[in-house]
Amino acid sequence: MSTAIVTGGNTGLGAAFAQHLASQGHNLVLVARDRERLNAVATRLRVEHGVEVEVLPADLAVPAERAIVEQRLDGTMGEPVDILVNNAGIGTHDLFDEASPADLQAEVDLNITAVLQLTRAALPGMLRRRHGVVINVGSFAGYLGAPGSAYSASKAWVLSFTDSIAASLPGTGVRAIAICPGRMRTGRHLRAGRPVGSSRSPLWLEPADVVDRCLSDLRKQRTLSVPGGLYRSLVTLLELPRRSLRVVARLARRGREQKVQRVCGVTNAEDRTDDSRPSAR
Repeated sequence: MSTAIVTGGNTGLGAAFAQHLASQGHNLVLVARDRERLNAVATRLRVEHGVEVEVLPADLAVPAERAIVEQRLDGTMGEPVDILVNNAGIGTHDLFDEASPADLQAEVDLNITAVLQLTRAALPGMLRRRHGVVINVGSFAGYLGAPGSAYSASKAWVLSFTDSIAASLPGTGVRAIAICPGRMRTGRHLRAGRPVGSSRSPLWLEPADVVDRCLSDLRKQRTLSVPGGLYRSLVTLLELPRRSLRVVARLARRGREQKVQRVCGVTNAEDRTDDSRPSAR
């Protein structure tokens, strides 16, 4: 049975990923700050699906705690990890010039630094085993962010970062995909006292539907998943320049590979020529 790590796995989209992966027979490592809530989710998943669920309380914005999760990913401790879901994130809703520097730094540490470092910890082992998946949770805000929103900038980075990683993975057996959901009914808006749209509103998505769409797109070898018809139609237009850049990146990668093959072919031919020469007496 393969093992998946889900950050922010105790609530919202993270909990939906954990539920789906457990139902497919994957063992889990759930990462979040709230140990009590993690234990509650872990107990339920063990009972419902008969999988192993490890609880790893950690604040990924804190370097020392993030390092523990990195060790779990890089094979220093525990079984190999086949799936990494970088779901944990935070949004500072104040305008950039009004938000506290500490809040802005925490947003960068969690939304960018943690995604970068956890992916870096997981990828080498996946590449050695020639099997693995990295799922990075972006946001539609990464395309059309609110004015003065550092959160939007951080999610734009997640989309671009996933693009660059995915472009290097064809033929390795490892895949990377970014999810670009819009507004989701995760309970976060209600806890913050903000309104949530009706069940018929195309602007609001259910976390389980977002997960289903992401895993369906992953099976189709896509590197970007956009749940919700309205968001998908908008992103299709916004993605035109990026789609062109992906084609250029693939061509550039193919050109580098062909150049390496030509160089290696010349080197091998020279080696064979040198070996065939009689030694001087």
